[in-house]
Amino acid sequence: MKKVFTWSHVPLYFLLLIVLPTAGTLLAAYLAIFEGMISWRDIIIFAVMYVITELGVTVGYHRMLVHQSFQTNRVVKFIFLMLGSMTMQGPAINWASIHLKHHAFTDDHEDPHSPTMKGWLHSHFGWIFSTTPQEVEQARQTFGKKFYQDKLIVFMNKTFFLWTVLGFVVCYLAGGWTGLLWGGFVRLFFTLHVTWSVNSVCHIFGTRLFNTTDESKNNFIIGLLAMGEGWHNNHHAFPRSAFHGMRWWQIDFSGYLIRGMEAVHLVKNVYRVPEKVLAEKAVK
Repeated sequence: MKKVFTWSHVPLYFLLLIVLPTAGTLLAAYLAIFEGMISWRDIIIFAVMYVITELGVTVGYHRMLVHQSFQTNRVVKFIFLMLGSMTMQGPAINWASIHLKHHAFTDDHEDPHSPTMKGWLHSHFGWIFSTTPQEVEQARQTFGKKFYQDKLIVFMNKTFFLWTVLGFVVCYLAGGWTGLLWGGFVRLFFTLHVTWSVNSVCHIFGTRLFNTTDESKNNFIIGLLAMGEGWHNNHHAFPRSAFHGMRWWQIDFSGYLIRGMEAVHLVKNVYRVPEKVLAEKAVK
């Protein structure tokens, strides 16, 4: 069996994913409130890093890699996979394989992170530490074999840690220690919990626009914070759609970016759900 990267059963990764981002966020808040140690540069570094790395997950890892909602050139693919890696959510092939397993068994016992099966905390981040290396490998073998046909994806998967570290280095170079604190640790805290909230919150709280066999919900707040991923019922109804916001008021920043890239010919073969199909599956 191949040796695979996994967050499971490794206290170091609990430290990296939970303890350090939380401690960094609390420290940043303390320094800002009681010591006045925050500047517009820190806020800008945080905002820019949050937006581009969150888009790395939503557009790169999710819509481009997992669901192949559009096609693009290797430079754009490299950039999105690099930005997605900076969120420390795991190598691209692991992430994609686990997500495809989620779609195959949504809200069933085989779902890696269903709140309806094992509760909110498990679906939010508990599943990361209870998933065994064997389960990760099984997901890769069952759902991820196709990704190994692309040498760029394999390369980005193998060099995951390099891009994660680069994200922190860029923040330090841009703003020193406070830039590292806000653009690195505070940003990481928010990107992790926002992404995890799509798995947890969006299977518990919200509304449903389409009929699906699972408990997926559309959640406006997560929709905003997760660049459109919070329109989760829409996504589960039409997983391959490049656009998760399917009403004018459903803000989908990832979808807007894809449309913009399509307009300047950076992406092609963008998948859109036909209006007739949307109407047939809509909740009456």
